Amino acid sequence: MESCPAIKSILLLDSEGKRVAVKYYSDDWPTNSAKEAFEKSVFIKTQKTNARTEAEIAMFESNIVVYKFAQDLHFFVTGGEDENELILASVLQGFFDAVGILLRGNVEKKEALENLDLILLCLDEIIDGGIVLETDANVIAGKVASHSIDSNAPLSEQTISQALATAREHLARSLLK
Repeated sequence: MESCPAIKSILLLDSEGKRVAVKYYSDDWPTNSAKEAFEKSVFIKTQKTNARTEAEIAMFESNIVVYKFAQDLHFFVTGGEDENELILASVLQGFFDAVGILLRGNVEKKEALENLDLILLCLDEIIDGGIVLETDANVIAGKVASHSIDSNAPLSEQTISQALATAREHLARSLLK
């Protein structure tokens, strides 16, 4: 019987193996300490590799881990031992590229922490309950960007408030001359 590809976890760790953003979709790690131990052991196993240009694949504790590094951030996607590596790699690449788009190419820990809400929304757009929803980085980034617009103000009011802000700016400049 065929089933949908399932993702067990997506991890975004810093260059010291500490959490930046993580999502687990499996009960393989029931406690927070088990999750942190898994993150640390995956980080230690992969830190000596050079996964900066292309994604690397490793077997770890009967899981397939696909990973890639950028600056001081380490991206990981985990699936079961019988998952398709190409699907895991496309999820990783979609996440990696979407984060790059959302952070305007400045993919580093400081920028990621300042935009953590966008990264968490990005994870929600890629995976739901372990099921892959989207892997196209442009589509993911577009959906996240549309969520991050101020949803409390209607579009017409946003335009008016932007116009008022511009008018205030011009008035202040003319008074200061």
